[in-house]
Amino acid sequence: MSLKEIIIEPPKRFIHIEWREFLAYRDLFLVLAWRDISVRYKQTLLGVLWVILQPVMTMVVFTFIFNRMAGIESGDGTPYPIFLYIGLLPWQYFSSTVNNAAQSMVANAGLIQKVYFPRLIIPATSVTTAFVDLAVSSVILVVMMAYYGSMPQLVGAAIIPLLLLIVTLTALGIGLFFASLNVKYRDVRYALPFFINIGLYITPVIYPISMLDTYPVVKTLFLCLNPIATVINTARTGFLGSAPIEWGMPAVALFVSVMYFLFGLFYFRRTESYFADIA
Repeated sequence: MSLKEIIIEPPKRFIHIEWREFLAYRDLFLVLAWRDISVRYKQTLLGVLWVILQPVMTMVVFTFIFNRMAGIESGDGTPYPIFLYIGLLPWQYFSSTVNNAAQSMVANAGLIQKVYFPRLIIPATSVTTAFVDLAVSSVILVVMMAYYGSMPQLVGAAIIPLLLLIVTLTALGIGLFFASLNVKYRDVRYALPFFINIGLYITPVIYPISMLDTYPVVKTLFLCLNPIATVINTARTGFLGSAPIEWGMPAVALFVSVMYFLFGLFYFRRTESYFADIA
């Protein structure tokens, strides 16, 4: 009987992903991803309906408060519920991924302390649950657009992969950073949801980005530093055809999202050595 020798070495570079090793443990990734998806709504009364109820109820409440009471409009004649829902979908995908990734290392502390595997697998699985929620919730957008007689533009469907890539890289970068930070400082689990809620209001989810036209410098910095704002604005213009897509902004957002991801990966790999000790 031959034994296979496995040598565990520290990464030679901080900003580096061992793709061969990651692929070797793909079964573990799939198992953890399926576990996160299956147990999320296990033993719940409504089950997967919660995926639909959460964004729909948020849309209804926000429409009543910000549109009917505060008088905020879409700015281009688009029915406000559709305008709002298109903004909510990428934001909830982003916030869910960040929050799940940030809590993942502590939640799987027992597994980390007992066996070796690429630690990056654990926060990476947070994308799968959020993506399933996004896919299910998107069905409601199709129903809403049919109800209001709004036809989606082909360019909006074509740009979806790029927008998803931008949101995923941004969310994973921030999630990796906070996952590492949460191992050492447990305040993160209390502070992060607060800042995510603040982020909802400083990102153009409930209002059009055109409201910042009188502050061109602030608007430019806002779009450059917040890739999610560009994703939401581009998704609206792409799907609704209310304005031509400014292709320079998604390109900038992609570059910034890559920088966020590399920073989060750098910090994650730099602190990875003590995860098993204090997780």
